[in-house]
Amino acid sequence: MRFLTFLFALLFVQVSFSQVRKQPSASEIKLKLKKLNFLGSVLYVAAHPDDENTRAIAYLANDRLASTAYLSMTRGDGGQNLIGPEIRDLLGLIRTQELLAARRLDGGQQFFTRANDFGFSKNAKETFAIWNKNEILSDVVKVIRQFQPDVILTRFPPDERAGHGHHTASAILAQEAFDLTNDPNQFPDQVKELGTWQAKGIYTNTGRWWNQTINENTPGIVTMNVGTYNTLLGKSYSEIAAESRTQHKSQGFGSPGRRGEALEFFEFVKGEKAAKDIFDNVNTTWSRLKGAERIPALVDRATNEFKEEDPSASIALLLQIRKEIEQLGASVWKTKKLTEVNQLIQDCAGLYVEVLADQYWVSPGQPVVATFEVINRSSAALSLTSIVSKNLEYDTALSASLKNNVPLAFKSKRKLAEQIDFSGPYWLNKPHSLGLFTIPNSSFVGKPENDPSVTLQFTFLLNGEKLTIPVPLVYKWTDPVKGELSRPFEIVPPVFTNLSKSVYLFKDEQPQSMMVLLKSTVDGISGTVKLTLPAGWKSEPASIPFELKKRNEEKQVTFVVTPGKEEIKSTVRAIAEVGGKQYDVSVQTIQYDHIPVQTLQPKAEEEIVRINLKKEGGVIGYIKGAGDDVPTALRNMGYEVWEMKNDEVTEANLKKVDAVVLGVRAINTNDRIRYFMPTLLNYVKAGGTLVTQYNTNFDYEIDKDQFAPFPLALSRDRVTEENSEVRILKPEHPALNFPNKITTADFEGWVQERGLYFPSTWDANYEALLSMNDAGEPAKNGSLLVAKYGEGYYVYTGLSFFRELPEGVSGAYKLFANLVSLGKPRKLEKAKVKKR
Repeated sequence: MRFLTFLFALLFVQVSFSQVRKQPSASEIKLKLKKLNFLGSVLYVAAHPDDENTRAIAYLANDRLASTAYLSMTRGDGGQNLIGPEIRDLLGLIRTQELLAARRLDGGQQFFTRANDFGFSKNAKETFAIWNKNEILSDVVKVIRQFQPDVILTRFPPDERAGHGHHTASAILAQEAFDLTNDPNQFPDQVKELGTWQAKGIYTNTGRWWNQTINENTPGIVTMNVGTYNTLLGKSYSEIAAESRTQHKSQGFGSPGRRGEALEFFEFVKGEKAAKDIFDNVNTTWSRLKGAERIPALVDRATNEFKEEDPSASIALLLQIRKEIEQLGASVWKTKKLTEVNQLIQDCAGLYVEVLADQYWVSPGQPVVATFEVINRSSAALSLTSIVSKNLEYDTALSASLKNNVPLAFKSKRKLAEQIDFSGPYWLNKPHSLGLFTIPNSSFVGKPENDPSVTLQFTFLLNGEKLTIPVPLVYKWTDPVKGELSRPFEIVPPVFTNLSKSVYLFKDEQPQSMMVLLKSTVDGISGTVKLTLPAGWKSEPASIPFELKKRNEEKQVTFVVTPGKEEIKSTVRAIAEVGGKQYDVSVQTIQYDHIPVQTLQPKAEEEIVRINLKKEGGVIGYIKGAGDDVPTALRNMGYEVWEMKNDEVTEANLKKVDAVVLGVRAINTNDRIRYFMPTLLNYVKAGGTLVTQYNTNFDYEIDKDQFAPFPLALSRDRVTEENSEVRILKPEHPALNFPNKITTADFEGWVQERGLYFPSTWDANYEALLSMNDAGEPAKNGSLLVAKYGEGYYVYTGLSFFRELPEGVSGAYKLFANLVSLGKPRKLEKAKVKKR
């Protein structure tokens, strides 16, 4: 049983890390051969995507040839997004895939716990309270028992030097887990499945940002030069690490390749202390396994006799090595090395196996036309004997001889199984708490992503020996610019019901149109669609019939919704009824070039907010920053939003807008703003309103005095407790009174945080309107600053409107409406005077 568990865990990594398998070069195959003779493993532990030391991982995996993995506590859901509007759960999905893309480049494996990145945390105590410490500790223990690392490395120290509560917590959890994994009384359900494990040692990868004096001569430090050059790969590990780190594009972590010495320092924490090398106390040879005496010599022979121009010459030896491994007792190393040797056999044969679906999503019970391509690109005697897939109801015996470079290609129409779950990230399939994702069962702990929706098992006969290869079903197409592209094959309902907005804002009792987009995934479907609304609300009509004749056909239907009288925040759901079954699933696609296409199928449910909201002005100019959805919120308020391009920010155009809003981190990410900021400030001086949302420090990007009419200094000050008390400092200020009266009640129901990167000092011309702080900290008054400048208003705010508005937080809507309405009473009065 334990052996099967290990096999499942490791095969999962191989099948799901890349939808389209890349054939390695001869030099890469040789590196894999050498890796067969190293039986040592390292688990790197930190808190978020991009926390990991990619140089260390690249070096350990490709130079030391260790089985190397990164355990990230979270998926990075609470960060900011520099490439698009996705935040929270959707950003976590992007960052998960960025980590997997990084591991494909640096050679590591990837694990996660169930912890949700709920945003910046100032200490481990808060982090553990929100995560539920024991739950995440059990996950860390399970990953260690499953992966069985010889050495554990942490990115951070277990104290405030780590700089973030999640960072500190990751180190504390790793150190506590180190002491628990070998105790059968700790999380005993895991022990039944995985047994116990004791790593030899745990070390902190000490960073210069908290220890500036550390060097290779510091007592008790193990030093690794991770900047060496790999002749087989043609790159230094620093260059590989840069490519890996650059995959964190949503965080703006593009990195330059470096060459030459690069020292990393590892500070001993507990276990058996190493003198010079982290593997000093680890037996990294086959002698750690009983009965493996003949394997090292066979691997050495395969490596020494490897022919770069004819890798298939190594197949006979690899089959012999595999036979020796199969005779060993069950262990994690038996499973790992069997996986490695089977991949090597496929690599040496140049064996290409691919199954393409005729469409990228299909409903259960519907037909799939699969195109098969199998080609043996070697002189090896190879034949295909069977293809099996439970989900595709495919079980076929064959006897197809595969001659050198002669493709075997055919098509087959099969029916997708009736009883099969819809696709989608497993940790997002059910509602989750602030700190902990809900997963189907404990077997999913650690898994970076779902298994492919459909996998086919191909069995070959090679020199009289069986070789079974799992192959995911994928979809491919050709882009005229980018060439051949692919995406995962997905299992979906027969019809999607997508609501047209993520938040429906009802400013008064007037009815609004609410549109539902129906999309079919099958031919010939008909039924009715309706909305579920809060008590006292009604829709006209109550339901609407629909018919969709062709697959992927779409139809938009419109309901007129009349809200209730009371202010309320609730949800609306769109439900289609077809043949007596109800479907309330929407579809959302995330598509960026550096990660596979991600398809989500959340409930067709969105926020509805009924508030008595007033606004002034009609047109808002919006200058985009690092990706946020504030323009959508402004349109919800009833504004026309002009998302201005750089060359459109002119004096003449600014006369056409009532206010201008700078998007999140706009000054950080748009280097043209420095050139037209004088134009914006002149616009304010002439009577306009400019709202600048948060930016980070400008140490190297822009002169601090160029982005505001009066001096202010940004800091890293933030308030992370979303329920922290908000004190109103200037209750009579127009921004808090017109057109909506703002009270402390408007700061209830905020999500994740109050705000971030507040100014710490500012000129006397600014008025600080609000005061807030996290528990136990001094008051921070820089979250909302307003200055009269000439005839207009300049606003700088670190409040997290970019998070609150997409979540339908009513108080955030009222306050933001006030900010963009500043100055409008004066203009209206002047207009009336002129008319007289």
